[in-house]
Amino acid sequence: MLTATSRVDFVGIDVSKGYLDVAVRPSRDAWRVANDPAGIVALVTCLSGASPQRVVLEATGGRETPLAQALSRARVPVAVVNPRQVRDFAKATGHLAKTDQLDAQVLAHFAEAIQPPVRPLPDAATQALAATLSRRAQVVEMLTMERNRRESTPAPYRERLDAHIAYLEQELTDLDAALATAIQENPVWQQTDTLVRGVPGVGPVLATTLLAELPELGHLNRRQIAALVGVAPLNADSGTHRGKRMVWGGRARVRAVLYMSTLVATRFNARIRAFYTKLCAAGKPKKVALTACMRKLLVILNAIVHHQTPWYEPPPNEEAAG
Repeated sequence: MLTATSRVDFVGIDVSKGYLDVAVRPSRDAWRVANDPAGIVALVTCLSGASPQRVVLEATGGRETPLAQALSRARVPVAVVNPRQVRDFAKATGHLAKTDQLDAQVLAHFAEAIQPPVRPLPDAATQALAATLSRRAQVVEMLTMERNRRESTPAPYRERLDAHIAYLEQELTDLDAALATAIQENPVWQQTDTLVRGVPGVGPVLATTLLAELPELGHLNRRQIAALVGVAPLNADSGTHRGKRMVWGGRARVRAVLYMSTLVATRFNARIRAFYTKLCAAGKPKKVALTACMRKLLVILNAIVHHQTPWYEPPPNEEAAG
């Protein structure tokens, strides 16, 4: 635990199922508390009194959420970061071994060296919406697998498989209804949902995904929102070599749903269709053109939400210009 002489500027916390391993820089103090309500309260009380500049946690599929929320409520600056970034940082600094205590030390060093930005955490309603959306994706995946298995399933077992498919279909219907109800009961979500679904190519899945997984939509500029989702092209140049620009990182679930919506938009959205046609005519590979259209669609949605102005269909001359 901290002592009276401990200097607490940066804190790294490794979150596991049973424990919270804590490391502090520059004092190098380290300790462990139980990952339960009492342990979280004790740790938050300790850190809030120490006034650190930054506390860093890894995203662990939701296991970090109770601690992150408690720290945020106590006005302790907390950043939840991508585990891949931390592992790359650990390798770059020569930390190849991996234990909970070492991970906490690496996180503290990462906090000190990188000082990742502190972003507001999603509120309880947004987290509940994201959990429902995540469950929907799981059900869709299971339903697809069961339907694909049906043709090769022996007749004695097909009836049981059909019963499971029917159950999953009903589960999907119930989840869609729950998502729609949650959005209708929240005036802010309802307004955003109406605005983005007015854009040709944007359906309920993308609209709900943006609400749950991208609350920053409308609050960042075009470059920031593209980088956050992972559709901003990154340079790959060295000396006189000019490599292909690639997208990397970002929020994979948002990007996956955005990809499917963009496929639809290249057929039914005048602006996106014209832009896609223009890029293909200029010799761009179709995958590159589609990625550029994903970015353009995202930027359009970001502007619509920011300005609270609905989509309008461009006149034919504007459509031709792209």
